[in-house]
Amino acid sequence: MFGQGDSVRVTTNISRPRGRPRRFDPEQAVAIAQRLFHTQGYDAVSVADITEALGINPPSFYAAFGSKAALYARTLCRYTGTEGIPLAEILRPGRPLAEALSAVLESCARRYGADPAAAGCLVIEGARCKDPEARNAARALSTTAADTIRQFIAATHPEAAERLTDYVVTLMVGLSTMAREGHGADRLLATARLASLALEQELGA
Repeated sequence: MFGQGDSVRVTTNISRPRGRPRRFDPEQAVAIAQRLFHTQGYDAVSVADITEALGINPPSFYAAFGSKAALYARTLCRYTGTEGIPLAEILRPGRPLAEALSAVLESCARRYGADPAAAGCLVIEGARCKDPEARNAARALSTTAADTIRQFIAATHPEAAERLTDYVVTLMVGLSTMAREGHGADRLLATARLASLALEQELGA
């Protein structure tokens, strides 16, 4: 699912003179904006940065997306569908709990550290931004993810659901933060695997 890294300019082959009618693929535009938000952080990206990257003027931007926060919400949905942690796939009914939770953490470590320019989790990091609308959109997705984890744990260990969910989510936030601080996938995986040992001990696995 959760820093601030070095600013990275996103380049695109979409270029045309400003002021002409909007001619661009909205889905491609969302992908480009996602990269901007992920590399620089929501707060550091301005509407001017976005319009420059997309090769459009501000009126076209507002006509297409409404606001920066609304565009961000679209990038969050795209991110969770393409690059987020596949919780439904990992948390399969019947899978041993310690194994499943360990797999979630290892998936976080691999994904958050895969691209140094876009490290960490777009959703987790967005949940700390200054814009209330964007922050609430990110927190809603974070809450959904936490609820998914909690429900999976509660199916077999209801008495431990709250504390283990807090533990896993805290680690996810920490992994994202350390990825933004420059920890690579190998280092993050070492942390995730250490946490897995604690889960196995806690659950008697």
